[in-house]
Amino acid sequence: MATIEKGTGTIALGAFDKSAVLKKREFGRPAPGPDDIAIDNKFCGMCHSDLHACNGDWGMNMYPFTPGHEIAGIVTAVGANVKDFKVGDRAAVGCFVQSCGTCDLCSEQGQENYCPNAVQTYGTPFPEGKGDNFKETVGYHTNGGYSDKIVVNQRFVFQIPESISMEDAGPLLCAGITVFSPLNRHVLKKAGVGKGKKHVGIVGFGGLGHMAVKIAKAMGADVTVFSRSNKKEAQATAMGASLLVHTDAKSLSEQVRVFDCIIDTVSESHPVASIIGTLKVGGTMVLLGAIGAPFELSAFPLLVNNHSIEGSLVGGIPETKEMLEFCAKHDIVPHCKVIHARDAAAQFKAMSDGTSGAERYVIDISTLKEL
Repeated sequence: MATIEKGTGTIALGAFDKSAVLKKREFGRPAPGPDDIAIDNKFCGMCHSDLHACNGDWGMNMYPFTPGHEIAGIVTAVGANVKDFKVGDRAAVGCFVQSCGTCDLCSEQGQENYCPNAVQTYGTPFPEGKGDNFKETVGYHTNGGYSDKIVVNQRFVFQIPESISMEDAGPLLCAGITVFSPLNRHVLKKAGVGKGKKHVGIVGFGGLGHMAVKIAKAMGADVTVFSRSNKKEAQATAMGASLLVHTDAKSLSEQVRVFDCIIDTVSESHPVASIIGTLKVGGTMVLLGAIGAPFELSAFPLLVNNHSIEGSLVGGIPETKEMLEFCAKHDIVPHCKVIHARDAAAQFKAMSDGTSGAERYVIDISTLKEL
Protein backbone atom coordinates (compact mmCIF):
# COMPACT_ATOMS: atom_id res chain seq x y z
CA MET A 1 0.00 0.00 0.00
CA ALA A 2 1.01 3.64 -0.38
CA THR A 3 4.39 4.45 1.12
CA ILE A 4 6.23 7.70 1.88
CA GLU A 5 9.74 6.68 0.87
CA LYS A 6 11.66 8.98 3.21
CA GLY A 7 9.00 9.06 5.88
CA THR A 8 9.09 7.52 9.34
CA GLY A 9 6.75 5.97 11.86
CA THR A 10 6.03 2.62 10.22
CA ILE A 11 8.19 -0.30 11.37
CA ALA A 12 8.52 -3.19 8.94
CA LEU A 13 10.47 -6.17 7.71
CA GLY A 14 11.96 -5.88 4.24
CA ALA A 15 14.36 -7.37 1.73
CA PHE A 16 17.28 -5.13 0.76
CA ASP A 17 18.53 -7.19 -2.20
CA LYS A 18 17.83 -10.43 -4.09
CA SER A 19 19.17 -12.53 -1.24
CA ALA A 20 15.69 -11.91 0.22
CA VAL A 21 16.97 -11.79 3.80
CA LEU A 22 14.30 -10.02 5.82
CA LYS A 23 15.54 -7.21 8.07
CA LYS A 24 13.98 -4.39 10.02
CA ARG A 25 13.30 -1.11 8.20
CA GLU A 26 11.24 2.07 8.63
CA PHE A 27 9.20 4.24 6.26
CA GLY A 28 6.08 6.44 6.32
CA ARG A 29 2.41 6.01 5.53
CA PRO A 30 0.07 8.82 4.42
CA ALA A 31 -2.70 10.12 6.64
CA PRO A 32 -6.13 8.73 5.69
CA GLY A 33 -8.14 10.81 3.24
CA PRO A 34 -11.95 10.99 3.09
CA ASP A 35 -12.27 7.51 1.50
CA ASP A 36 -9.51 5.79 3.43
CA ILE A 37 -9.10 3.56 6.45
CA ALA A 38 -6.05 3.48 8.73
CA ILE A 39 -5.26 0.11 10.28
CA ASP A 40 -2.87 -1.08 12.95
CA ASN A 41 -1.67 -4.43 11.62
CA LYS A 42 -1.83 -7.33 14.06
CA PHE A 43 -1.04 -10.32 11.84
CA CYS A 44 0.25 -10.91 8.31
CA GLY A 45 0.48 -14.25 6.54
CA MET A 46 3.57 -15.28 4.60
CA CYS A 47 2.77 -16.28 1.02
CA HIS A 48 5.15 -17.94 -1.43
CA SER A 49 4.49 -14.95 -3.69
CA ASP A 50 6.22 -12.76 -1.10
CA LEU A 51 9.42 -14.73 -1.57
CA HIS A 52 9.20 -14.63 -5.39
CA ALA A 53 8.76 -10.86 -5.24
CA CYS A 54 11.70 -10.31 -2.90
CA ASN A 55 14.25 -12.66 -4.49
CA GLY A 56 13.85 -11.33 -8.02
CA ASP A 57 12.02 -14.33 -9.50
CA TRP A 58 9.31 -12.03 -10.84
CA GLY A 59 11.63 -9.30 -12.08
CA MET A 60 10.92 -6.85 -9.26
CA ASN A 61 13.97 -4.69 -8.51
CA MET A 62 12.83 -2.03 -6.08
CA TYR A 63 14.76 -2.47 -2.88
CA PRO A 64 14.27 -2.04 0.00
CA PHE A 65 11.02 -3.92 -0.38
CA THR A 66 8.39 -4.98 2.18
CA PRO A 67 6.04 -7.80 1.10
CA GLY A 68 2.83 -9.08 2.69
CA HIS A 69 -0.74 -9.21 1.34
CA GLU A 70 -2.52 -11.30 3.99
CA ILE A 71 -3.21 -8.57 6.52
CA ALA A 72 -5.49 -8.40 9.54
CA GLY A 73 -5.66 -5.55 12.02
CA ILE A 74 -7.71 -3.02 13.94
CA VAL A 75 -9.14 0.17 12.43
CA THR A 76 -7.62 3.27 14.06
CA ALA A 77 -9.10 6.04 11.87
CA VAL A 78 -11.63 6.43 9.06
CA GLY A 79 -12.22 9.16 6.48
CA ALA A 80 -15.38 11.25 6.33
CA ASN A 81 -16.87 9.19 3.47
CA VAL A 82 -16.33 5.81 5.14
CA LYS A 83 -19.64 4.29 6.24
CA ASP A 84 -19.03 0.57 6.72
CA PHE A 85 -16.12 0.76 9.19
CA LYS A 86 -15.52 2.48 12.51
CA VAL A 87 -12.57 2.79 14.86
CA GLY A 88 -12.02 -0.51 16.68
CA ASP A 89 -13.39 -2.75 13.90
CA ARG A 90 -11.44 -5.81 12.80
CA ALA A 91 -10.36 -5.37 9.20
CA ALA A 92 -8.44 -7.33 6.57
CA VAL A 93 -6.58 -6.35 3.40
CA GLY A 94 -5.59 -8.68 0.57
CA CYS A 95 -3.61 -8.52 -2.66
CA PHE A 96 -4.84 -5.20 -4.08
CA VAL A 97 -5.23 -1.70 -2.64
CA GLN A 98 -6.37 0.36 -5.65
CA SER A 99 -7.71 0.11 -9.20
CA CYS A 100 -8.92 2.63 -11.74
CA GLY A 101 -12.52 2.30 -10.53
CA THR A 102 -13.97 3.29 -13.91
CA CYS A 103 -13.33 0.48 -16.41
CA ASP A 104 -15.91 -2.27 -16.94
CA LEU A 105 -13.88 -4.68 -14.82
CA CYS A 106 -14.08 -2.31 -11.85
CA SER A 107 -17.44 -0.61 -12.27
CA GLU A 108 -19.60 -3.45 -13.61
CA GLN A 109 -17.94 -6.85 -13.32
CA GLY A 110 -16.43 -6.72 -9.82
CA GLN A 111 -13.11 -7.97 -11.18
CA GLU A 112 -10.80 -5.25 -9.91
CA ASN A 113 -8.04 -7.85 -9.70
CA TYR A 114 -7.87 -7.87 -13.53
CA CYS A 115 -7.98 -4.08 -13.96
CA PRO A 116 -4.96 -2.99 -16.07
CA ASN A 117 -4.38 -0.18 -13.55
CA ALA A 118 -4.75 -2.29 -10.42
CA VAL A 119 -2.30 -1.46 -7.64
CA GLN A 120 -0.96 -4.46 -5.77
CA THR A 121 -0.47 -4.29 -2.02
CA TYR A 122 3.24 -4.36 -2.67
CA GLY A 123 5.47 -3.86 -5.69
CA THR A 124 3.38 -1.41 -7.78
CA PRO A 125 4.28 2.27 -8.30
CA PHE A 126 1.51 4.26 -6.64
CA PRO A 127 -0.47 6.29 -9.22
CA GLU A 128 -1.42 9.95 -9.32
CA GLY A 129 -4.92 11.24 -8.71
CA LYS A 130 -5.85 9.15 -5.67
CA GLY A 131 -6.12 12.06 -3.23
CA ASP A 132 -4.06 14.91 -1.81
CA ASN A 133 -2.94 12.73 1.09
CA PHE A 134 -1.23 10.40 -1.37
CA LYS A 135 0.83 13.06 -3.18
CA GLU A 136 4.03 12.10 -1.35
CA THR A 137 3.58 8.46 -2.31
CA VAL A 138 3.13 8.88 -6.10
CA GLY A 139 5.63 6.88 -8.14
CA TYR A 140 7.15 5.06 -5.19
CA HIS A 141 6.37 1.35 -5.03
CA THR A 142 3.81 0.06 -2.58
CA ASN A 143 5.04 -1.80 0.49
CA GLY A 144 2.99 -4.50 2.15
CA GLY A 145 1.82 -5.93 5.41
CA TYR A 146 5.03 -7.08 7.07
CA SER A 147 4.61 -3.69 8.74
CA ASP A 148 2.76 -2.27 11.71
CA LYS A 149 0.53 0.30 9.92
CA ILE A 150 -1.35 0.70 6.65
CA VAL A 151 -3.72 3.19 5.01
CA VAL A 152 -6.04 1.77 2.34
CA ASN A 153 -9.02 2.93 0.30
CA GLN A 154 -12.20 1.59 1.90
CA ARG A 155 -13.17 -0.37 -1.23
CA PHE A 156 -10.24 -2.73 -0.65
CA VAL A 157 -10.78 -3.33 3.07
CA PHE A 158 -12.87 -6.26 4.31
CA GLN A 159 -14.80 -6.87 7.51
CA ILE A 160 -13.59 -9.98 9.33
CA PRO A 161 -16.54 -12.24 10.22
CA GLU A 162 -16.96 -12.73 13.97
CA SER A 163 -16.32 -16.48 13.77
CA ILE A 164 -12.91 -16.03 12.11
CA SER A 165 -9.87 -15.21 14.23
CA MET A 166 -7.49 -12.39 13.35
CA GLU A 167 -4.57 -14.73 12.67
CA ASP A 168 -6.68 -16.82 10.25
CA ALA A 169 -8.30 -13.91 8.42
CA GLY A 170 -5.34 -12.63 6.39
CA PRO A 171 -4.50 -15.89 4.59
CA LEU A 172 -8.12 -16.21 3.46
CA LEU A 173 -7.62 -13.06 1.38
CA CYS A 174 -4.90 -14.78 -0.64
CA ALA A 175 -4.91 -18.57 -0.28
CA GLY A 176 -8.65 -18.62 0.42
CA ILE A 177 -9.87 -16.46 -2.44
CA THR A 178 -7.29 -17.90 -4.88
CA VAL A 179 -8.84 -21.36 -4.68
CA PHE A 180 -12.41 -20.22 -3.95
CA SER A 181 -12.71 -18.25 -7.19
CA PRO A 182 -12.19 -21.16 -9.66
CA LEU A 183 -14.10 -23.58 -7.41
CA ASN A 184 -16.93 -21.06 -7.28
CA ARG A 185 -17.05 -21.00 -11.10
CA HIS A 186 -16.62 -24.70 -11.79
CA VAL A 187 -18.23 -26.39 -8.79
CA LEU A 188 -20.56 -24.23 -6.71
CA LYS A 189 -22.20 -22.39 -9.60
CA LYS A 190 -22.48 -25.61 -11.63
CA ALA A 191 -24.08 -27.60 -8.82
CA GLY A 192 -26.93 -29.63 -10.25
CA VAL A 193 -25.59 -29.38 -13.80
CA GLY A 194 -25.14 -32.93 -15.10
CA LYS A 195 -25.57 -36.05 -13.00
CA GLY A 196 -24.04 -36.74 -9.60
CA LYS A 197 -21.45 -34.86 -7.59
CA LYS A 198 -18.65 -32.91 -9.16
CA HIS A 199 -15.30 -34.66 -8.86
CA VAL A 200 -12.46 -32.21 -8.22
CA GLY A 201 -8.73 -32.88 -8.41
CA ILE A 202 -6.31 -30.75 -6.38
CA VAL A 203 -2.68 -30.80 -7.55
CA GLY A 204 -0.37 -30.07 -4.63
CA PHE A 205 -1.20 -30.33 -0.94
CA GLY A 206 0.52 -27.31 0.53
CA GLY A 207 -1.16 -24.17 1.86
CA LEU A 208 -3.31 -23.60 -1.23
CA GLY A 209 -4.03 -27.31 -1.65
CA HIS A 210 -5.32 -27.69 1.90
CA MET A 211 -7.63 -24.72 1.45
CA ALA A 212 -8.86 -26.06 -1.89
CA VAL A 213 -9.74 -29.43 -0.34
CA LYS A 214 -11.67 -27.77 2.49
CA ILE A 215 -13.61 -25.46 0.20
CA ALA A 216 -14.33 -28.08 -2.47
CA LYS A 217 -15.61 -30.50 0.20
CA ALA A 218 -17.86 -27.77 1.63
CA MET A 219 -19.24 -27.24 -1.88
CA GLY A 220 -20.28 -30.90 -1.94
CA ALA A 221 -17.62 -32.22 -4.32
CA ASP A 222 -15.73 -35.49 -4.23
CA VAL A 223 -12.07 -34.54 -3.91
CA THR A 224 -8.82 -36.24 -4.91
CA VAL A 225 -5.40 -34.83 -4.08
CA PHE A 226 -2.70 -35.25 -6.75
CA SER A 227 0.63 -35.59 -4.95
CA ARG A 228 4.18 -36.64 -5.90
CA SER A 229 4.12 -39.46 -3.35
CA ASN A 230 1.76 -41.10 -0.86
CA LYS A 231 3.42 -39.46 2.16
CA LYS A 232 0.43 -37.19 2.73
CA GLU A 233 -2.25 -39.84 2.20
CA ALA A 234 -3.24 -39.90 5.89
CA GLN A 235 -3.68 -36.12 5.88
CA ALA A 236 -5.81 -36.26 2.76
CA THR A 237 -7.94 -39.07 4.16
CA ALA A 238 -8.45 -37.15 7.41
CA MET A 239 -9.87 -34.27 5.37
CA GLY A 240 -12.22 -36.55 3.45
CA ALA A 241 -10.18 -36.68 0.24
CA SER A 242 -8.48 -39.51 -1.60
CA LEU A 243 -4.89 -39.28 -2.83
CA LEU A 244 -3.48 -40.10 -6.26
CA VAL A 245 0.28 -40.26 -6.90
CA HIS A 246 0.61 -38.32 -10.14
CA THR A 247 4.21 -39.44 -10.71
CA ASP A 248 2.92 -43.02 -11.08
CA ALA A 249 2.06 -43.48 -14.76
CA LYS A 250 -0.02 -46.60 -14.08
CA SER A 251 -2.16 -44.84 -11.47
CA LEU A 252 -2.83 -41.95 -13.83
CA SER A 253 -3.70 -44.30 -16.70
CA GLU A 254 -6.48 -45.75 -14.54
CA GLN A 255 -8.07 -42.31 -14.04
CA VAL A 256 -9.17 -41.46 -17.57
CA ARG A 257 -12.14 -39.05 -17.81
CA VAL A 258 -12.72 -38.91 -14.05
CA PHE A 259 -12.50 -35.25 -13.02
CA ASP A 260 -14.82 -32.36 -13.80
CA CYS A 261 -12.24 -29.82 -12.73
CA ILE A 262 -8.61 -29.89 -11.62
CA ILE A 263 -7.11 -27.05 -9.56
CA ASP A 264 -3.31 -26.98 -9.93
CA THR A 265 -1.77 -25.12 -6.99
CA VAL A 266 1.89 -25.99 -7.62
CA SER A 267 4.21 -23.00 -8.06
CA GLU A 268 7.20 -24.92 -9.45
CA SER A 269 7.68 -26.42 -12.91
CA HIS A 270 6.07 -29.86 -13.25
CA PRO A 271 4.52 -32.02 -16.02
CA VAL A 272 0.83 -31.25 -16.58
CA ALA A 273 -0.10 -33.09 -19.79
CA SER A 274 -0.64 -36.44 -18.10
CA ILE A 275 -2.70 -34.83 -15.34
CA ILE A 276 -4.94 -33.06 -17.85
CA GLY A 277 -5.65 -36.47 -19.35
CA THR A 278 -7.69 -37.41 -16.27
CA LEU A 279 -10.33 -34.76 -17.00
CA LYS A 280 -13.79 -35.68 -18.20
CA VAL A 281 -14.88 -34.54 -21.65
CA GLY A 282 -15.39 -30.79 -21.34
CA GLY A 283 -13.37 -30.63 -18.11
CA THR A 284 -11.20 -27.71 -17.08
CA MET A 285 -7.74 -27.47 -15.56
CA VAL A 286 -7.08 -24.25 -13.65
CA LEU A 287 -3.49 -23.12 -13.12
CA LEU A 288 -2.86 -21.09 -9.97
CA GLY A 289 0.92 -21.30 -9.66
CA ALA A 290 2.82 -18.36 -11.15
CA ILE A 291 5.41 -20.45 -13.01
CA GLY A 292 7.72 -18.52 -15.29
CA ALA A 293 8.91 -21.46 -17.40
CA PRO A 294 6.69 -22.76 -20.26
CA PHE A 295 5.38 -26.30 -20.19
CA GLU A 296 4.77 -28.74 -23.01
CA LEU A 297 1.29 -29.66 -24.24
CA SER A 298 -0.09 -31.34 -27.33
CA ALA A 299 -3.18 -29.83 -28.92
CA PHE A 300 -4.63 -33.16 -30.07
CA PRO A 301 -5.70 -34.51 -26.64
CA LEU A 302 -7.32 -31.14 -25.89
CA LEU A 303 -9.27 -31.27 -29.14
CA VAL A 304 -10.63 -34.80 -28.82
CA ASN A 305 -11.64 -34.30 -25.17
CA ASN A 306 -12.87 -30.68 -25.35
CA HIS A 307 -10.53 -29.87 -22.47
CA SER A 308 -9.89 -26.31 -21.32
CA ILE A 309 -6.91 -24.80 -19.53
CA GLU A 310 -7.27 -21.50 -17.72
CA GLY A 311 -5.46 -19.31 -15.23
CA SER A 312 -7.02 -17.62 -12.23
CA LEU A 313 -5.84 -14.64 -10.18
CA VAL A 314 -7.43 -14.33 -6.71
CA GLY A 315 -10.84 -12.64 -7.01
CA GLY A 316 -12.53 -9.26 -7.16
CA ILE A 317 -14.12 -7.39 -4.26
CA PRO A 318 -17.64 -8.95 -4.45
CA GLU A 319 -16.30 -12.50 -4.77
CA THR A 320 -13.85 -11.98 -1.90
CA LYS A 321 -16.74 -10.93 0.34
CA GLU A 322 -18.65 -14.01 -0.84
CA MET A 323 -15.65 -16.17 0.05
CA LEU A 324 -15.43 -14.74 3.59
CA GLU A 325 -19.13 -15.40 4.14
CA PHE A 326 -18.80 -18.94 2.75
CA CYS A 327 -15.80 -19.75 4.96
CA ALA A 328 -17.50 -18.31 8.05
CA LYS A 329 -20.65 -20.34 7.34
CA HIS A 330 -18.73 -23.59 6.84
CA ASP A 331 -16.12 -23.00 9.55
CA ILE A 332 -13.25 -23.03 7.04
CA VAL A 333 -9.92 -21.56 8.09
CA PRO A 334 -6.35 -22.25 6.96
CA HIS A 335 -3.81 -24.27 8.92
CA CYS A 336 -1.89 -21.38 10.49
CA LYS A 337 1.18 -21.17 12.68
CA VAL A 338 1.86 -17.80 14.30
CA ILE A 339 5.54 -16.85 14.48
CA HIS A 340 7.67 -14.06 15.94
CA ALA A 341 8.94 -11.46 13.46
CA ARG A 342 12.51 -12.56 14.17
CA ASP A 343 11.65 -16.00 12.70
CA ALA A 344 10.30 -14.62 9.40
CA ALA A 345 13.71 -14.67 7.69
CA ALA A 346 14.17 -18.34 8.56
CA GLN A 347 10.70 -19.10 7.21
CA PHE A 348 11.58 -17.34 3.94
CA LYS A 349 14.62 -19.61 3.64
CA ALA A 350 12.50 -22.69 4.38
CA MET A 351 10.08 -21.65 1.66
CA SER A 352 12.99 -21.21 -0.75
CA ASP A 353 14.50 -24.58 0.18
CA GLY A 354 11.16 -26.37 -0.09
CA THR A 355 11.27 -27.47 3.55
CA SER A 356 8.35 -25.37 4.76
CA GLY A 357 5.32 -27.25 6.05
CA ALA A 358 1.77 -27.07 4.76
CA GLU A 359 0.81 -24.56 7.44
CA ARG A 360 0.38 -20.90 6.57
CA TYR A 361 2.99 -19.09 8.64
CA VAL A 362 1.62 -15.85 10.07
CA ILE A 363 3.77 -13.09 11.54
CA ASP A 364 2.66 -11.63 14.87
CA ILE A 365 3.20 -8.00 13.90
CA SER A 366 3.31 -6.87 17.54
CA THR A 367 6.72 -8.57 17.77
CA LEU A 368 8.28 -6.15 15.26
CA LYS A 369 8.98 -3.78 18.13
CA GLU A 370 11.16 -6.45 19.76
CA LEU A 371 13.62 -6.58 16.84
